[in-house]
Amino acid sequence: MARRLSYSARYTHPAEKLYQAQSIKQYWDDMMAGFQMISPHCEVASFTSDETGIKVVLKQTIGRDQLPPLAQTVMMKDMVITREETLGPFDADNTKGTYNASIPAGPGSLNGWQELFPTDGGCTIRRTSEAKVFVPFVNGKLEQMILINLVDLFRAEAEYAKDWIDKNL
Repeated sequence: MARRLSYSARYTHPAEKLYQAQSIKQYWDDMMAGFQMISPHCEVASFTSDETGIKVVLKQTIGRDQLPPLAQTVMMKDMVITREETLGPFDADNTKGTYNASIPAGPGSLNGWQELFPTDGGCTIRRTSEAKVFVPFVNGKLEQMILINLVDLFRAEAEYAKDWIDKNL
């Protein structure tokens, strides 16, 4: 059975600014450069931004020795994560998108839905993630670990976005 988790990141910037930042490839390149402190192999594999919206594919390699012991029981080599994220065309009321992550030979899936909308003090991105692991006996623990780590990632990315917008837009 898959586990779900919702996370909301609140920003003091208007939704248009956050969307504008994410529609610039340099935003993603700079984010991947920051991730290299954790894992040295990070890259923007592809990026498009046009009238249909934004689509970015990120690749990150995490060494097996950096994984928690429970994850090492199912991952026999370094973990290569390919993350695809989309946002539709900007809508001042609610811009929707998706994201997913895949791991070759990984024992599960991660999918999610996101929406960017204005608030009185700026804007919010709400992300709803669904993790499913296909390993008997440890699936629930691994799903929970994935979702907890995902919240940490989203929190770090929200701080990064605030800083990047302040410095670049």
